[in-house]
Amino acid sequence: MNWRLLRAAVVGLLAACAVVVPASAEAAAAPTRIMALGDSITGSPGCWRALLWRHLETTGHTNIDFVGTLPAPGCGFAYDGQNEGHGGFLATGIVRNNQLPGWLSATRPDVVLMHLGTNDVWSNVSTSTILNAYTTLLGQMRAGKPTVKLIVARVIPMNPPGCPACGQRVVTLDNAIPAWAKAHSTAASPITVVDQWTGFNPATDTVDGVHPNSSTGIQKMESRWYPAVVAALG
Repeated sequence: MNWRLLRAAVVGLLAACAVVVPASAEAAAAPTRIMALGDSITGSPGCWRALLWRHLETTGHTNIDFVGTLPAPGCGFAYDGQNEGHGGFLATGIVRNNQLPGWLSATRPDVVLMHLGTNDVWSNVSTSTILNAYTTLLGQMRAGKPTVKLIVARVIPMNPPGCPACGQRVVTLDNAIPAWAKAHSTAASPITVVDQWTGFNPATDTVDGVHPNSSTGIQKMESRWYPAVVAALG
């Protein structure tokens, strides 16, 4: 018996029977990692995130993973609530302290939902300075993942006691965000603007003129995020 020929035949048979999993199938199995980035409106408790997660899950978008270095605050039901909603933080402060690269390294998001700038407005930081901070943050996101998708909010209106000028400052910032997004969006790393301002009333949709309430505020925020997130997942 020619053992060399027999061995070659067996090897050939095994190769023919081997199941090869395409790289694309492996990639498709990985969940889409979603980071919610912001301040206390996002994180404390930020229960619009819980509503968003549940809405996605119940409509078939189950291959997702909300990521962040902060745990999920309680929102009345179990949900995937890791996030980067840091109470009191400014966009300009996150840049100044170079905090985002560490969060990105720990979480590796594919999609970032960014509602950020409220505390900058409250601190009377100029719109141009806030947008410069957005640009730096975007660059850091793309350095971590060149194909990251950014969904940026026109932030909800605010009317806190002791800051009568805050309402107009938000309007000025929100009016500038779409042009900023258009200027920085690319085919590989698109930016989508979600309008969280229109139809949101700080008198009836917040608990204190700033933070969304649980009766109407978080529902309104979730309803604006949802279609943009579904489009990003698609």
